Amino acid sequence: MAGHAVANVGPGGKHMSKHYERVFVIGVGMTKFEKPGAREGWDYPQMVKESGTKALEDAGVSYDRIEQVHAGYVYGDSTCGERAVYELGMTGIPITNVNNNCSTGSTALYLSAEAIRGGRADCVMAVGFEKMQKGSLAIGAEDREQPLMKHMMALGELYEFAMPPAPYMFGAAGREHMEKYGSTPEHFAKIGEKNHRHSANNPYAQFQDVYTLQEILDAKMVYPPLTRLQCSPTSDGSGAAVLASEEFVEANDLADQAIEIVGQTIVTDLASTFTAGTAAALVGFDMTKEAGRQVFEQAGLGIDDFQVIELHDCFSTNELLTYEALGLAAEGEGHKLIDNNDTTYGGRWVVNPSGGLISKGHPLGATGLAQCSELVWQLRGTADAHQVDDVSAALQHNIGLGGAAVVTAYRRADR
Repeated sequence: MAGHAVANVGPGGKHMSKHYERVFVIGVGMTKFEKPGAREGWDYPQMVKESGTKALEDAGVSYDRIEQVHAGYVYGDSTCGERAVYELGMTGIPITNVNNNCSTGSTALYLSAEAIRGGRADCVMAVGFEKMQKGSLAIGAEDREQPLMKHMMALGELYEFAMPPAPYMFGAAGREHMEKYGSTPEHFAKIGEKNHRHSANNPYAQFQDVYTLQEILDAKMVYPPLTRLQCSPTSDGSGAAVLASEEFVEANDLADQAIEIVGQTIVTDLASTFTAGTAAALVGFDMTKEAGRQVFEQAGLGIDDFQVIELHDCFSTNELLTYEALGLAAEGEGHKLIDNNDTTYGGRWVVNPSGGLISKGHPLGATGLAQCSELVWQLRGTADAHQVDDVSAALQHNIGLGGAAVVTAYRRADR
């Protein structure tokens, strides 16, 4: 089986040459993302049956050829993964249940790719799903320490704590950016306007309404500078991807549809999360920056080599911070991209052509696989009304506080 050697670059900058098998996405599928409870009788097994069947049909393979499944979800009892995947078949293969906060879907994707990279399997499936409650994210078990307690206590030293926690944390990082670098509420609102406008052309998006900048600014304030239309909603939905080795792709003549994962990593919190003394670090800036560095080196690409990016805009403030963490702009200058319309159609990159989390929706376990689906369609040239011109490389960023940043780079197999 053909493979390739890459430099494994860790946080300490050490280089170790390791042999990895190449990994390709050969099929993707997702449901439309919905407001929680909007589809009567639509439970997580039905969601995965829909997304998983689409991914298998897209790949042109039957479930009995799948050797492992990694199933991601945040809200649900143990072995929900098995229960959901059994809708596709019951063949006795390993099925794992993955939970990594908002980066759960991309973590399932990463684990599936790792099975192929390490030569343990030739065809693996990742699924992600969520059946959520309406309203802001709730705290889980109350009889033990919350995993984000240290993050929130550190942030509370910088900005007074407020509820709900998620918009407080990302809103505080936005306020910090305004105070340090001169960005304004209008800059963040323009991101919300852009992503809602993009989603109008995405039939899978939870929201497809277009808003004016003033409507974004005038929406209900959640935590300054974030209004409701700059916050990702809770959502129901599912996404799935079928991954394969180079040998599998060649044996089944799938090169025309295969998309190669040319770089991928997960980075968890660094010491600087707490020592930097900034709100940005506490919401993952340094994780994203390090993940991007590793993936660019693995892929042999720089940020200017990508045409389309799906990134984790859980709140508009985080999209701007991610511009800087991934190197689209220098630190402190992300708002200049917005002034120049650099992140929409006709600009230097198209960021979140799907509408992003803000408008496509954010069922936590499914988000990373919906991002993967979007970028596969973009690279194949099949994204229809939201297609970006001349896509040769695509970048994905998915982050969960507590914490994990997953960055993945894609290129066509037949390039």
